[in-house]
Amino acid sequence: MHDILVALSLVFIIEGIWPFLNPASFRRLLAMVALESERSLRLAGFVSMISGLGLLYLVN
Repeated sequence: MHDILVALSLVFIIEGIWPFLNPASFRRLLAMVALESERSLRLAGFVSMISGLGLLYLVN
């Protein structure tokens, strides 16, 4: 359980870097993402999950 909490904490830290350093750019990105179709968002999410799974496999 400790490792999961550490991993989740690192995700929060990494995800927060961009909006902290450049909030205007992050806001523009969110506006562009809001205009994307559901299919594009699902594909991006799927690619992200598969990439994370592959990286996890390589690390372990």
